[in-house]
Amino acid sequence: MPEKRAIEILLVEDDPTDVELTLHALRHDKLANTIHVARDGEQALDFLFCRGEFIQRDPEERPRLVLLDLKLPKIDGLEVLRLMKNDERTAAIPVVILTSSKQEVDMVSSYRLGVNSYIQKPVDFAAFRQTVRDLGYYWLVVNLPPPDTAFQAQESEVAVWPKSGTQ
Repeated sequence: MPEKRAIEILLVEDDPTDVELTLHALRHDKLANTIHVARDGEQALDFLFCRGEFIQRDPEERPRLVLLDLKLPKIDGLEVLRLMKNDERTAAIPVVILTSSKQEVDMVSSYRLGVNSYIQKPVDFAAFRQTVRDLGYYWLVVNLPPPDTAFQAQESEVAVWPKSGTQ
């Protein structure tokens, strides 16, 4: 059984209404006990990389899931995603984009940067709650979190294959 981590979800969202709806959906269905909310991209990165106000946070206690909005103050969601996926300390953390944007350029950029899932926020409260419940259930109950070794540097990223006898 996977070990319990201190923070299960990092919710990166600047809209107070969306924060409350998301927290309500996750808590109502008892899917996450510990959720940290970052209100902008800079605060999310400070939390993830244990800097600024989070310098005392244990870097080994990574969130099991990041729910990330794209349109954020200070540093936008795509930049947060890029920095996460390019750093071995955070690259294996699953990231779900949860945004109102349906623009193809945002979807393409997100997937190219390594997002695990892209979900457009439903406008209807009941549909929003069901969507958050379903994604929370999948990522926190069904899906196995990455093992700690997924966050360690690899000695060699390139596999060497033996050459065949013919050229």
